[in-house]
Parts: sequence; structure tokens; C-alpha cells
Amino acid sequence: MDNKKFNLSEQAQEILKIAENHGVEQNFFFITTFQRYKRLLLNLQEFEKMLNNEGVSVERTYVKGTANQYIHPALSAYNKTSSEANKTVSTLVNIILKMRNRNDSDEPDPLLEYLSGKRDTL
Repeated sequence: MDNKKFNLSEQAQEILKIAENHGVEQNFFFITTFQRYKRLLLNLQEFEKMLNNEGVSVERTYVKGTANQYIHPALSAYNKTSSEANKTVSTLVNIILKMRNRNDSDEPDPLLEYLSGKRDTL
């Protein structure tokens, strides 16, 4: 893939094209997992905005006026959400690969090539 800016909407459309090409776009598991993945990506964007605006640490002042620095709670949430998004995309790939229409040709699998960055589109 080239170095153009990553666009989540375009990426989602590409994943849907892949699903359609493999005949799994109407599969219940694909649909629900894909919706969950999109939500996780939106959450990650929000956490990134928060961390970019506020930094990775926050100051907490106690009743007696003592202040301490702590890791921003959004950083932990971001890391957990990133892990969940990675697991979810892995599940999506498995759904597509296991439920796709089989093709017995010797051509490379377009899904695997796209996901590995060897092609920009299907």
C-alpha cells in the first residue's frame, strides 16, 4: 500500500468489498463482528484525540492541596481497545477465510494480499 493517509471509511469499504467478493457479507457473524470492529476503531480515534489534547499524564490534586501525576486513564483504555480491535480484525479475517466461496485457481488470494499490504484494492 502507498503512504496515503489512512481513512477508516475507505478501509471499511474495502473490507466490505472483500466480504462481498468472498460471499460472506450477509453472514451473521461477519456483520456483527464487523460492526463491533468499526465501533472499536471509532473509540480508538476518540482516545487518540483525548490523549493528543491532554497528554498521557494527568494531575490529581488531593484535599490538602498535594498534587500527583498519574497516567491518563484514556491510555489504559486505548491499549485495551487496541488489543480488542486486533482480536476482532483477526476474527473477521478468520470468518472470511473459513466461510468464503472456495476458488480452486492457482491465483494468490486477493484478501490475503490486501491484508498483507501487497495490493491497494481488490
